[in-house]
Amino acid sequence: MTLKTQINEDMKTAMKAKDQLSLSTIRLINAAIKQYEVDERAEADDTKITAILTKMVKQRKDSAKIYTEAGRTDLAEKEAAEIEVLNRYLPERISDEEIKTAVDTVITMTGATGMADMGKVMGVLKTQLGDKADMADVNRILKEALTAK
Repeated sequence: MTLKTQINEDMKTAMKAKDQLSLSTIRLINAAIKQYEVDERAEADDTKITAILTKMVKQRKDSAKIYTEAGRTDLAEKEAAEIEVLNRYLPERISDEEIKTAVDTVITMTGATGMADMGKVMGVLKTQLGDKADMADVNRILKEALTAK
């Protein structure tokens, strides 16, 4: 079953269950997919849908952070709940420890010695980790590792 089919089936289930949070979030997902398809005049495959979902999660994390800083915990909680729904369709993320292991391996493999080599190392990590890790976390861990050298 494709990701798009799964999302549509889950929308029907959410309608029947009267799960308003899931339903509204899934409708947002469908809108983002349709927007991509209209803009690019192409069918969205699982890879592109995963990229769209990842972008949506990042937007909600940023919004939740802003809401929390502004003292609007009600809105931050809503964003966090939407992130949970979005994460249902994303591949399982790896832990910080697994990211650190991958970072150390790539630093050794590329011979990186400092921050000047960050782009080279990040390029390799991006292809290795793909959708399995949040690139913001990878970036943070890589900076820590390179500044320690």
